[in-house]
Amino acid sequence: MKFRHVRAIAVFGIAVVALTGARGSHGASCGGSSHSSSSSSGGSSSGGTSGSDSTSGTSSSSGGTTTTGGSSRDKAERDIKIDSCKLDNTGKNLVARLTVTNSGSVDYTYNVTMKFNPAAGSSAVAATARVNSLKVKAGASQQTEATAPYTGKGDGSEYKECVVSTASKSAL
Repeated sequence: MKFRHVRAIAVFGIAVVALTGARGSHGASCGGSSHSSSSSSGGSSSGGTSGSDSTSGTSSSSGGTTTTGGSSRDKAERDIKIDSCKLDNTGKNLVARLTVTNSGSVDYTYNVTMKFNPAAGSSAVAATARVNSLKVKAGASQQTEATAPYTGKGDGSEYKECVVSTASKSAL
């Protein structure tokens, strides 16, 4: 095979990775947190539900990205951007700051479960936080926080990422 063919294939491969590499990337670096617990934050009460999309199991360690594309299972997850994951200033809570963007033409109520994952080899246990019944009007964005108690004794550095574990949205 000639060098120009190899080069063309390499360029094409890089373009494919660049265009699809962020797909499914949905986590953020934590910079600090520990232990497993559950809490909820953000949102307001929901109205009726008609039409629902949900997803589960997306994991990544890159920061502040939003999933794009995919099947109907991840429609709710595509609307969620992780802005930050960190130990709060008091050292008592793991906090995931989220922006939920509803680009549709219908108002939705979102339910999101965040998972704070410990570093490999760490004795810490994954922590879970929920955002329940977050109303987002059609064409609007809403910021919220998912908070889980930090039961560790350090600076939270044993947690290296937070990810959207499950996400669903229901039409109001």
